[in-house]
Amino acid sequence: MLNRLFVMSQYATPQLAVSRLAGRLADNESTPALKNRAIRWFIDRYGVDMSEALEPEPEAYPSFNAFFTRALKPGLRPVDESADALISPVDGAVSQLGQVANDRAFQAKGQSFSLTELLGGDRKRCEPFRDGEFATIYLAPHDYHRIHMPLTGTLREMVYIPGKLFSVNPVTAASVPNLFARNERVVCIFDTAAGPMAMVLVGAMIVGSVETRWAGVVAPGPRLVTSTRYDDTDITLRKGEEMGRFRLGSTVIIVLPKDSVAWNADEVPGKRLRMGKGFGRLLK
Repeated sequence: MLNRLFVMSQYATPQLAVSRLAGRLADNESTPALKNRAIRWFIDRYGVDMSEALEPEPEAYPSFNAFFTRALKPGLRPVDESADALISPVDGAVSQLGQVANDRAFQAKGQSFSLTELLGGDRKRCEPFRDGEFATIYLAPHDYHRIHMPLTGTLREMVYIPGKLFSVNPVTAASVPNLFARNERVVCIFDTAAGPMAMVLVGAMIVGSVETRWAGVVAPGPRLVTSTRYDDTDITLRKGEEMGRFRLGSTVIIVLPKDSVAWNADEVPGKRLRMGKGFGRLLK
C-alpha cells in the first residue's frame, strides 16, 4: 500500500519544479552551516563511506553537490584491462540486463520500455541496436556518482531528450510503464571495438543535473530534443575514464549491437557492481 501511494504521489508532484529547486539548493555555497548539516544528515541516513573519498571531511566541500559528486581515492576502483572485458561504468546495482526484443527492453516485472523512444525516436540512430544487448544499472543515494567508460570509445553524437522526472528506484521501475523512455535523459553514442555503443544517462526526481566531460551540464536543457554531432572532432575516452556525472543520482543504460557481448552469468537483478569490474565479455 505504501509503495502504491509513493508511486501515485509522483504523478501529482510538480516534478520539474521540485527537482530544479533541489538542484539550486544543492549548488548553493552561501550557507555553509546549512550545507554541513545537510551533508552530515545524508551521510548518516544513507550510510555513505567517507573513508573512500579523496576528501573525507564533509565540511571541506563547498556545496552539497560537490560532496555528492566527490572523487574517490586513487586505486580504489581498479579497471579490468582485459581486452574483452566490458566494465561497469558506475557503482550501482544491476536493475536488468539482456537482449532487446521487438524494440522492447525489460524494465521490471510486467514493465518494459521502447528502445527507439529511449534513444530519442530516430529509427536510423536505433538501427545498429536492433535486437541488441542492454544493461540497466541503478545508482542508490550512497553510491559514487561519477560515470566512467565501459569501453574505449570515440564520441559521435549526444542527444538531450526532455521528459518526466519520476524516481528510478526499484519500486517505481516496477510500477511506471516505459519509465526510462519517459524521463529526461542524455544519450551518448560512441564508436567502439564492439561497434556503436549508446550510454543513456537517465534523469530522475530530485536530480539536480546531468553533465558530461565535453559539454558540461546538459540536463536540464531546453524542452525539446536536441542533437549534437561530433563527427569532425576526436573526443576519445579510454575504458575506465570519467565521462560524466549525476548531480543527485539516477540510472545508466548501456546498449550494444546484437551478438557483441555476453553478460556474466552471475549478473542478476539486484547484484551490486563497482566501477571498473568486468561484468560482460566482448564477442567481437
